[in-house]
Amino acid sequence: MRLGARIFKTGVAVTFALYAAMWLGFETPVYGALAAFFAVQPSVHKSLVLIWDQVQANIISALLAIVFVLAFGHQPFVIGAVVLLIIAIHIKLKKESIIPLAVVTAIIIMGSPTDDFVNFAANRFVLIMIGVFSAFIVNMIFLPPKHENILYHKVTDANDQIIQWIRLILHHEVDYQTLKQDMKKIRDSVLKLENVFNLYKEERNYFRKSEYSRMRKVVLFRQMISSTKKAKDILKSLSKNDNVVNQLPDEMDQLLQLQLDYLTNYHERILLKYAGKVKPQSTEDFYDEVNEGKHQLINVFMTYHNDDQITTDDWVHFLPVIGLIIEYSEELEHLDRLVDGFFTYHTEDNEVKIREREMF
Repeated sequence: MRLGARIFKTGVAVTFALYAAMWLGFETPVYGALAAFFAVQPSVHKSLVLIWDQVQANIISALLAIVFVLAFGHQPFVIGAVVLLIIAIHIKLKKESIIPLAVVTAIIIMGSPTDDFVNFAANRFVLIMIGVFSAFIVNMIFLPPKHENILYHKVTDANDQIIQWIRLILHHEVDYQTLKQDMKKIRDSVLKLENVFNLYKEERNYFRKSEYSRMRKVVLFRQMISSTKKAKDILKSLSKNDNVVNQLPDEMDQLLQLQLDYLTNYHERILLKYAGKVKPQSTEDFYDEVNEGKHQLINVFMTYHNDDQITTDDWVHFLPVIGLIIEYSEELEHLDRLVDGFFTYHTEDNEVKIREREMF
């Protein structure tokens, strides 16, 4: 069982909300804990952005709940109508992310009202706000997410999986049933990778000097993800055209293996260089090999494209693979230049914060 930082942070926020409500003398602190659970956010910036939206959502929900209970009572169909109205309002305002908290607020306030309903509703509303602000405080000061570290390890994990399958296909050792299953996992990994990148991109550092450095890293990680996605496209295309791969003339088969071996090794080296495990400028030798390999691959393809062993239709389907390999090499060259530039310029500002793999 793995307990990530966000899970632990949620537990702390709930505990903090319970203690705060108990300290202030509320009889039902559990409602504050429930609000804290819904209010915890995955990043400090998102917590800052959403705190005002959460306050507004709770005020709207509380007002609607009070008005409808006073006007129509607290029968189940009234609560259902208020919930529908709250959802519609927040969709209209494009605030879908805070709908769960807004709905919970209305249900808590409308549930089992007493004769002194206004005071009862105010009590419940304050409890909910205690939960929201407890989550906000925990988001701000406790276990801030290390998105850079998480992002780097997710990039390397996705690359390792993709590169492993590319090498197996090229050496004709792949089990296609297992590959088919893993392709879904790879797509999910890339999707999660993009989600973490979006959280990292949204972060803000309120010291200008540090923020400039972080923005340079945003550009770097965007290119890392672009390179990874291009490698995934190559894997998908090789898998789709496996019948052509298995029929390639020996010279072209060997050259394809050699070029993709160069590129995947180059890719791994660049990522290790960013983490400080390979010296800056150490990948310069790959430039000539990769560029020479591109030209050789195109020349061999032009030589064999009329070969009788493979039909014209098969060559047409295989041509995009050649194009993807060329695009992949260009993506890697661009990434390598960005990494070298990161370590060459603004060296007093740039700092890589990659640690050992965490549980996430």
